[in-house]
Amino acid sequence: MGGGAVLAIDQGTSGTKALVVAPGGEVLGSAQVDVRPTYGEGGLVEVDRRDLLGSVVAAGRAALDAAGARVDAVGLANQGETVLVWDRASGEPRSPAVVWQDRRSAGVCERLAPYAQRLAALTGLTLDPYFAAPKMAWLRETSTRDGVVTTSDAWLLHELTGSYVTDASTASRTMLLDLDTCAWSAEATALFGLAEMELPRVVDVAGSVGTTTMFGPELPVAGLMVDQQAALLGQGCLLPGTAKCTYGTGAFLLATTGPQPRRSSSGLTASVAWRLSGEPTYCLDGQVFTVASAVRWLVDVGVLAAADELDAVGSRVPDAGGVTFVPALAGLGGPWWRGDARGSLHGLSLQTEPGHLVRALVDGIAAQVASLVAAAAVDTGAPLSTLRVDGGLTRSRLLMQAQADLLQAPVEVFASPDATALGVAAAARLGIDPGLALSDAVPSSPPAAVYEPRATADEAGERLGRFHARLDL
Repeated sequence: MGGGAVLAIDQGTSGTKALVVAPGGEVLGSAQVDVRPTYGEGGLVEVDRRDLLGSVVAAGRAALDAAGARVDAVGLANQGETVLVWDRASGEPRSPAVVWQDRRSAGVCERLAPYAQRLAALTGLTLDPYFAAPKMAWLRETSTRDGVVTTSDAWLLHELTGSYVTDASTASRTMLLDLDTCAWSAEATALFGLAEMELPRVVDVAGSVGTTTMFGPELPVAGLMVDQQAALLGQGCLLPGTAKCTYGTGAFLLATTGPQPRRSSSGLTASVAWRLSGEPTYCLDGQVFTVASAVRWLVDVGVLAAADELDAVGSRVPDAGGVTFVPALAGLGGPWWRGDARGSLHGLSLQTEPGHLVRALVDGIAAQVASLVAAAAVDTGAPLSTLRVDGGLTRSRLLMQAQADLLQAPVEVFASPDATALGVAAAARLGIDPGLALSDAVPSSPPAAVYEPRATADEAGERLGRFHARLDL
């Protein structure tokens, strides 16, 4: 692969990670800056908008300093469904950033429930506060009708380059994009009360949208993607039927479906995976809302002293000891879509130890991901032969083994913990070298580890059955 290095920035829920990536995929320098959301009553999850931009700039500059190398372009991955109000002329924010986990727009979804099927047909998405449009409408109704309300990437890009754009993969997560045409839907924007507002221009995931001097020398911003689709690209899931799951604050399963959108009949959602030269590739996706955040809850209540003790404590016992944990601490995503669901523990006894709670949590996370994989198999007509995984919790051997057991399929751990950043690095490289083939822009590498099922199919079925029996639906 030709060309120079690129600066790839992954602006996530709990932090911003920046990598300087060489053409072959080698990481020349990296940096991370924490971002701390605020949680409150009524499902409030917000972050100071200044932290978003400040973390992007600080992480990018630190990564460049660590690399000591010249870069040719910048790529930016974003949280997708996080939104804020801001002034179109000055860029001055007029609200905090409302994070994707925020549930305060539930009333908007209830009011639009009669249109849920129509919206799903138009946009491929389930009417739920998780997506951007309900939060955008809620902010319009409760904050101010001045300025614009957009996903966080549009504001960040305006601050970096002065442009007013969003990419097709991010736009497909709003519930305002016509999935077939990849253009804003007049019908959807009217239903959400956003018809009078100018929305950002929808662009490809690769191609310069302007230049920035925020990181030092003037650089083109040439790669834009929503985080989970960037991880799908970074893991090389280019062909229909390939799938990945990212284990972070939540867990996100995406399966590539090809050049035509495929609506789900099984509780998943459909989105644009990426659009290059005006040609979209689509994916199906499903979400587990609390994963690392559920581990953090175990720390907060004193079951674990620190998150990195998950395996050490869980390994003190051979199994969950009859305990079932449904970690729906922020509701259930796909395939159930029950924001009102709550977490629950069952089967506790005087013999229950912290290790049993850890094992039960691991099984609860793995069971939810297995349910998403089963739904994807129904929608695509073929079972998943292998699941590719990335994210911080792939370091947990207990979780990865539980995942392989409950899937009854191999789990391949991506060689890098930074699939999202590597995916948007590939997009940036394509943005400055449009003649580069997609497969050449995505470096391949063997998995860091492969977990094969150890449980029998009957044992896996029994564990899944216990989990599903405890779902309070």
